[in-house]
Amino acid sequence: MSNAYFELPIAYNEPVLNYAAGSRERAEVKAALKNLKSKELDIPMYIGGKKIRTKKKVAIKPPHELNHVLGHFNKGDGKHVKDAIKAALKAKKDWANMPWQHRANIFLKAADLLSGPYRAKMNAATMLGQSKNIYQAEIDAVAELCDFFRFNVQYMTEIYSQQPESTPGIWNRMEFRPLEGFLFAITPFNFTSIAANLPAAPAMMGNTVIWKAAETQIYSANVIMELFAEAGLPDGVINLVHVDGPVAGDIVFSHPEFAGLHFTGSTKIFNSLWQTIGGNLSKYRSYPRIVGETGGKDFVIAHKSADAKQVAVALSRGAFEYQGQKCSAASRAYIPKSLWKNVEKYLVQDLESMKMGTPEDFTNFINAVIDERAFDKITYFIAQAKKSKKAKIISGGKYDKSKGYFVEPTVIVTTDPHYDSMEKEIFGPVLTIYVYDDKKWEATLEKVDKTSPYALTGAVFANDRYAVEMAEKVLRNAAGNFYINDKPTGAVVGQQPFGGARASGTNDKAGSVLNLYRWVSPRTIKENFNPPKDYRYPFLEEA
Repeated sequence: MSNAYFELPIAYNEPVLNYAAGSRERAEVKAALKNLKSKELDIPMYIGGKKIRTKKKVAIKPPHELNHVLGHFNKGDGKHVKDAIKAALKAKKDWANMPWQHRANIFLKAADLLSGPYRAKMNAATMLGQSKNIYQAEIDAVAELCDFFRFNVQYMTEIYSQQPESTPGIWNRMEFRPLEGFLFAITPFNFTSIAANLPAAPAMMGNTVIWKAAETQIYSANVIMELFAEAGLPDGVINLVHVDGPVAGDIVFSHPEFAGLHFTGSTKIFNSLWQTIGGNLSKYRSYPRIVGETGGKDFVIAHKSADAKQVAVALSRGAFEYQGQKCSAASRAYIPKSLWKNVEKYLVQDLESMKMGTPEDFTNFINAVIDERAFDKITYFIAQAKKSKKAKIISGGKYDKSKGYFVEPTVIVTTDPHYDSMEKEIFGPVLTIYVYDDKKWEATLEKVDKTSPYALTGAVFANDRYAVEMAEKVLRNAAGNFYINDKPTGAVVGQQPFGGARASGTNDKAGSVLNLYRWVSPRTIKENFNPPKDYRYPFLEEA
C-alpha cells in the first residue's frame, strides 16, 4: 500500500514541430502517409478490450481523394451498444478503486508515446482521414492531445488536494468519487484531440465510458485506441462503438446506469439529447451530468485604430485554416470603412497565394472539406451569395467535388448586417464581412452581440484602449473565449481554457480543472474524535 504524497512531473505544452523541408519529422510523416496508403485497414469496434468485427463494412476514403480506399470500419448495432455498457459497468469497480497515481501513469505514458513513436502515425491518420495539412494535424492530433493528457493529470491532483477546514476534535475530509454508472462520449470529426479527450477526461477521474466517434473520424480514432492500449488502459474503461446515433441514444439514454454525457457537435443534436435525457430522468439512479460544446458563429470586429494588415492576417488564418471547420473559426467580420480598402487588399492577396489540394503535398494550405453533406451545405451559401443583391463575393467562390470535396476560401461582403451568412453557422471556408461607419463603433458592437445565438469565440482588433475596454464590456457574454488583437482560434490547453455559452454549449472549459470537476461526485466525511454522551445542551440548564 502506497503511503506517500506523490509529486507529478510538471505539465508542459508539447512543442509544435515545424515540418520544414529536410527535417526528420517531415520525412517520418511522409513515410507514415505512404505506409497507411499502401494498405486497407479493417477497423474494429473495441468492447471490453476485444476487437469486434461485423459483416457490415463501411468504406473510409480521404475527403480529398475519393477514388482511394483507406480501409473499412465495422458497423455495429444495438447489441454492440448493450455489450459496451456491460463491459463498462464490469470494469467500473476495479477502475474506480485504482489509486489515482496509476490512472495518472496511464495518461502520462500515453502523452509520451504520442509525442514519440506514435507522432507520425497519428498525424498521418488525421491528415488522410480528416484532410488536414501537416501543421493543423500537428497542433491538434499531437500537441493538443498531449497537453490534454498532461494537464488533466495535474488538474486531477488539484481537485483531490482541495480539502475542507477542520476544528478541534473534528477531522473533515473530502473524497472525489467517480459518478455512479457509465458515461457516454459523442465526439466530432474536426479535432482528433477532442475525440480522444472527451472519453479520456472522465476516465481519468475513475469513470468508464462508451465512446461514439464521428464516422468521418474513425480512421484516427482507431489509432487513439491503439495508443490507449499500449499505455496500459485496462479493458472496458473506454469502449468504442461504431453505430448510428439514434441506435446508441435509444439504449444509452434509457439505461438506469447512465451517468453523464460528454458531447461536442451541433447545437440541434445537443438540444435533442438534452430533451431526451430530461424526459428519462425518472429512470436514472442519479441526475446525469451533461457537458456540451456545440456551434459557433464566431466574429472579428476591427476598430478604426486597428492595423489593417494584422486584421487581414487574422481573417485569413482565423477563417480558413482547416477549411474553416473549427468551432472557433472566424465566420463573420465587421470592418470600419476607413480600414476596409487596405484590409480587402491584404486579405485578397493572402487568399490568392493559398494553394488548395491534398494534404500529402505540404505546399497546400487548403485541403478538402470533410464530406459531401458538408460540401453541399457550404456551397449552398456561396450559390445564394452569387444571386443576392445584398452580397458580393470578392474572393473565391469556386468549388468542385469530382475528385474530392474542394471549396475555395470564399469572402462575401454584404450591405446587410443580418444577411443569411452573417447569422447562420456554415462550418466551412466562407467568411462574410460587413463594412460599418467608423462613427458607429458602439452600435456595431451591439450588433455583434445580438446577431447570433452563439457565444463561442470572438476577437476585437484595436490600438485605442478605450475601444478595447468598450468591446470587453459590450461583448461580455458574446464569447466564452475572447481575443484582443489575435485571431479567434488556437486555444491552448492550460493557457486559454475553451468553451462558450448561449447556443455554443455549457461552457465547462475543456483544458481546465473546471471540466474535470464535472466527472466527480464529492463525498464529505466528518469524523468526531470525542462524540457527546448526553443530548442536553447548556441552554437547557435552569438559571
